[in-house]
Amino acid sequence: MAGRRSIGDTEGRAAVAAALAGSAAGEGPAPDRGTLRTAVRYTLQLLAQRAPGYAVEVRVPPLAAVQAVPGPVHRRGTPSAVVEMEARTWLALASGALAWEEARAGGRISASGERADLSPWLPLLRLGAADGD
Repeated sequence: MAGRRSIGDTEGRAAVAAALAGSAAGEGPAPDRGTLRTAVRYTLQLLAQRAPGYAVEVRVPPLAAVQAVPGPVHRRGTPSAVVEMEARTWLALASGALAWEEARAGGRISASGERADLSPWLPLLRLGAADGD
């Protein structure tokens, strides 16, 4: 996400809340694309801050991707560890509305590689938490 402006906590948390409005698991009405993009980019930004590194590429197509997680540095081509999912699944994981194991078992995540388990860093935020988690 280099080169992109940092998304502030107030803007990011509001976007995540709006994107997940309708149900705890994010299965309600679809949010507008701008809100969804902001929510995804914000939560990927949080992941990169919580788990700095370049060992895993986390993809939420077509909205954003980030390299994170400590380990071997990846510089070119497809990384050795890739995690990919749709936006609503990612936001449910990031907010704690969905557990990593449940999403994997349900086929909602495509993950390959030795470090492709993001559960040690999730959830990234809890909506309604005053401290920003």
